[in-house]
Amino acid sequence: MATRIASISGLRGIVGDGLDPVSAVEFAASYASGCEPGPIVVGHDGRVTAPMFLSAVLAAVTATGHDVLLAGPVATPTLGRLVVDRKAAGGVQISASHNPPAYNGLKFFQPAGMVLSPAAGREMLARFERKDFAWAPWDRLGRVIEIEDTESEHLARVLAIVDVEAIRAKGFTVALDACHGGGGRLGEALLRALGCKPLVLGPIPDGKYDHTPEPTAANLKVFSALVPASGAVIGFAQDPDADRLAIVDESGRYIGEELTLALAASLRLTQAKGPVVLNLSTSRVTEDLAIKAGCEVFRTPVGEINVVETMRAKSALLGGEGNGGVIDPRVGFVRDSIAGMALVLDLLAATGKPLSQLADALPQYAMIKDAYPLGKVSVADLFDQIAAAHPEAKADRRDGLRLDWSNSWAHVRSSNTEPIVRVIAEAATAPEARKLADGIGAWVTAGGRPS
Repeated sequence: MATRIASISGLRGIVGDGLDPVSAVEFAASYASGCEPGPIVVGHDGRVTAPMFLSAVLAAVTATGHDVLLAGPVATPTLGRLVVDRKAAGGVQISASHNPPAYNGLKFFQPAGMVLSPAAGREMLARFERKDFAWAPWDRLGRVIEIEDTESEHLARVLAIVDVEAIRAKGFTVALDACHGGGGRLGEALLRALGCKPLVLGPIPDGKYDHTPEPTAANLKVFSALVPASGAVIGFAQDPDADRLAIVDESGRYIGEELTLALAASLRLTQAKGPVVLNLSTSRVTEDLAIKAGCEVFRTPVGEINVVETMRAKSALLGGEGNGGVIDPRVGFVRDSIAGMALVLDLLAATGKPLSQLADALPQYAMIKDAYPLGKVSVADLFDQIAAAHPEAKADRRDGLRLDWSNSWAHVRSSNTEPIVRVIAEAATAPEARKLADGIGAWVTAGGRPS
């Protein structure tokens, strides 16, 4: 199986090294076999391997008797909206999110327009492992029906949550790095609808990336320099399926993904009160803002569905993850770069302040994100040992191990999409965060108590 990771979250891997059309057909058929009667929406980001996997998914879904509503290249949050708006039985997005060009994958949706629940994911994975497919007879095969208008409903919902006229009055110049993905067309349409002057890089969803697609500081150096050179008040950078959003300020400083949710919350918390939901790996910045506003904060295990299910259970005002994923329930229950862009532009218009000033006014922390190869050691035993070595910290074992101190925290966990162990640490200063991350990382490297 080489690089392929088949999990309750979906399928992902390197094309030709474990991920191939056969595995895509079988996984998509496993999903479709468990869906209720009705059409299934299928879309993809702009990866060069998308056409091959699209053919495989179309074959699998129609072979189980479901019609396909073909969306073509769209953002992942747009696909989630289409599932709801078209009253579909589910949806399939062909994407490997932020991973490099050699990767691709499949992400699956519930009829409610959000990704699969853990229970549904486990059932799908069990069918895949058993090769238990509900193939339809020749006269009950599904059809492929193209959706003519894929984005207008999503756009309308995003425009409805912001002060459109106030933003239009500013006439902002905005830079957008669409990363040759599924969200460039809608991203540009949003900016034009808000009266902005858009400068869009990589608007065509052809997967011909100008840089490694994950929107990190290292990968956005050229874009960051372009923002002040173009006179833009802000730079937005999407990942290829547009469910993540990184931000660059007017001076070219990389604000990053962790503060995307915090900036959106800075606006939303002035408009209404309600619970805010974050995962265990997300910065304390948004938590601090919510507590200051008198709002409850709930933490969940990493994974979009964990955040979404808690948001729905608590009737949350806002939720998301520190990877630039903003979830506004007024738009949908999928991480949404389009909604994130609109909320941050609304914040700029409402305050009249430059982004650099708004970012500097947020609670200040330093965060380190490291990754280590997944060795043969039992990660559960490893986490037990790390927790036992830090009895003074509050331990949360719902997802790997999170340790909390009064002014810092660390989270170590196995990735659901890559064969790695992630170590994330946050503290008041960069040296403190680095020391904490290195200390936890030494346990991972040693596979137990470091020497």
